[in-house]
Amino acid sequence: MVHPVDAHVGRKVREIRLLRGLTQANVAEQLGLSFQQLQKYETGHNRVSASRMYEIAQLLGVEPAYFFEGYEENTAVKPNQLDERTARAAKALSSITDDAVRAQIQTMIMELAEREKEGS
Repeated sequence: MVHPVDAHVGRKVREIRLLRGLTQANVAEQLGLSFQQLQKYETGHNRVSASRMYEIAQLLGVEPAYFFEGYEENTAVKPNQLDERTARAAKALSSITDDAVRAQIQTMIMELAEREKEGS
């Protein structure tokens, strides 16, 4: 059975990976993992150790605490509508061939998310 915290951490790993326009294979290779192992992290079927979480955070340019943002005690694991929208947006972003334009959009998204977080 998947623990809600593990599922949440996995969703956050997937979310930031997609926002960065990276595939599971890209990230797994850079971490020295199989893409299947990363997939298990993202679904919460395998727990992410503290050291691995730190490595993932460093690679994806976030603080380890990012993976716990938005988690509320006693929340049920359920399909997340945001994940589907995020996946579509990331797919569209990754189809942009101009690296400079893609980087600007990624920066804008991260800045807007930070402003939103600060305003909460």
